[in-house]
Amino acid sequence: MIQAVLWGAVAAAPLFIGAVLALLRKWPPKWLGIVLGFGAGALMASIAFELWEEGLNLGGPIPLVVGVAAGALCYYVADRIVERRASASQGSAGGPLAVGALLDGIPEQLVLGIGLASGEGVSVALVIAIVVSNLPESIGSAADLLDGGMKRSRVLSLWAGVAVVCAIATIAGYALADAVSPEFRAGASGFAAGALLVMLVDSMVPDAQSKAKESTGLATVLGFALAAGLSLGA
Repeated sequence: MIQAVLWGAVAAAPLFIGAVLALLRKWPPKWLGIVLGFGAGALMASIAFELWEEGLNLGGPIPLVVGVAAGALCYYVADRIVERRASASQGSAGGPLAVGALLDGIPEQLVLGIGLASGEGVSVALVIAIVVSNLPESIGSAADLLDGGMKRSRVLSLWAGVAVVCAIATIAGYALADAVSPEFRAGASGFAAGALLVMLVDSMVPDAQSKAKESTGLATVLGFALAAGLSLGA
């Protein structure tokens, strides 16, 4: 259980650290876009080489595809709710990014906790991919929320809450390991992948493109290359 607490905190901490970094200084829009693009690339590699591949090996294509569809639908609905609430106050892309981090982080860290309890050890590549993607995601979201007029205390509270919930998911996965099947784990991986894919296409990549312009593609490829290298080299 101590391992689950430790690794859950390590994987979730960048969500809060990124929000703090956004509060400490005003990030130029181009740098924010580059950071978001880099994080988007890291998330793409995490989907391809960690979530999708592991889900397929654990439970086969059916639970994985069902999980992907459920994750995509849940993010889509949650994102529409956030956008509807933010439209009256001229909200930015920060809210959808926070929703994506939550819907991705819970199943992703649930899988991490289950793996720990099953004696598989920690996938260092997965943890680093989570960290590499979470930090830019929270920096970009927090900066957008601040630009949209949200109070600094609320931004910190929001991302602290997301980080705590994601860390708790690791502990829950550890506790539930004996009660869940490989198919459930495959579905959880698929859920995270589906939520991430919709978030990337609808929010993260367009936001990065609007800020960094022609630098977005290069930053995205570099983020993908780093996370993919870590995954394939593990």
